[in-house]
Amino acid sequence: MSNVVPSLMTMMDELVSEISVSSSSAKWDHSNRKVIDKLADWLSTLGFRCEILPLPNNPQKANLIATLGSGPGGLVLSGHTDTVPFDEALWHSNPLAITEKDNKLYGLGSTDMKGFFPIAIEAAKAFLDTPLKEPLIILATADEESTMDGARALVQHGGPKARYAVIGEPTDLRPIRMHKGIMLNAITIQGKSGHSSNPALGNNALEAMNIVMTDLLLFRAQLQHQYQNPLFEVALPTLNLGCIHGGDNPNRICGHSELHFDIRTLPAMNNDEVQQLLRERLSPIAQRLNIDISLRELAAAVPPFEEPADSELIKTVEQLTGHGAQSVAFATEGPLLQQLGMQTVVMGPGSIDQAHQPNEFMPLAQVQPAIAILQQLIRRYCL
Repeated sequence: MSNVVPSLMTMMDELVSEISVSSSSAKWDHSNRKVIDKLADWLSTLGFRCEILPLPNNPQKANLIATLGSGPGGLVLSGHTDTVPFDEALWHSNPLAITEKDNKLYGLGSTDMKGFFPIAIEAAKAFLDTPLKEPLIILATADEESTMDGARALVQHGGPKARYAVIGEPTDLRPIRMHKGIMLNAITIQGKSGHSSNPALGNNALEAMNIVMTDLLLFRAQLQHQYQNPLFEVALPTLNLGCIHGGDNPNRICGHSELHFDIRTLPAMNNDEVQQLLRERLSPIAQRLNIDISLRELAAAVPPFEEPADSELIKTVEQLTGHGAQSVAFATEGPLLQQLGMQTVVMGPGSIDQAHQPNEFMPLAQVQPAIAILQQLIRRYCL
């Protein structure tokens, strides 16, 4: 079998050219299968065993597990295949192509994070004729930018199994061992509308929401008193009141109100416990006001992520990069890969500051250093 695949730049351009937006809005959401199929074709050509796993709830989306070698342990190089929505009119170049300019590689997903896959493939090519003692796995997931259903499906699938995992999110090649969790919630209050001239005719959902919001701010203060982590730029858990909707006219008692808010939890915190504490606080308010108050998740929560500072993988990447492991504010699939039993670090080329905006780019100067770091990890954990 020929082991010839396109050049790194051609692979990057071909991946960027395929729209694979994931979004909670059906207007923007696309399949990622063309990206998965391209990766599977290239990796199969190189001798990887490729397993394409459609998502149970959406067969138009899929994960890819590509394995070189066999045995216990090994190393996973992981990335997501989707991007956020984009507005082509705001770009200075074609977002669906790689444009090299001023030593930067512009394109949608160039750094977040389709560009990681050609780099991982280039790193792997050096070992195609070398017997591996433990497997090298390139993992490509679906829907990280929206639901993380791809990584969640892998947890249910029970694989891949390996000892170590590198998630190539853009970190300027600095190792990341911690990030906060995210909870997106809605509180809905169903009151009773009526003529505003007589409050006894109704039960005002906005007045009830005012009491709920005051209590949420007290809850935030309690969490921030209980939990702090100076390794984060924002060292406290946060609770943000994001948007509120309610009522329809100034002379009508508001019969319905809804609040959307987020909570960002520190690694010492448990999302399920926080959610239960919220429910326990809302129940007595509802009873006291004789009004219906419900709490629901707007999206599945992402757990906090922390890889111990003294883990083998963290020590190794700190030595290879010359940088101490840090924390970041953005969320990743790290805690889900940890659930599969892997020591996990987030580390890849490019900067998160360039992600999710027009004219996204990867610095060309980081491409070869990224390949070199991955090759050193492969030598350490697969040979």
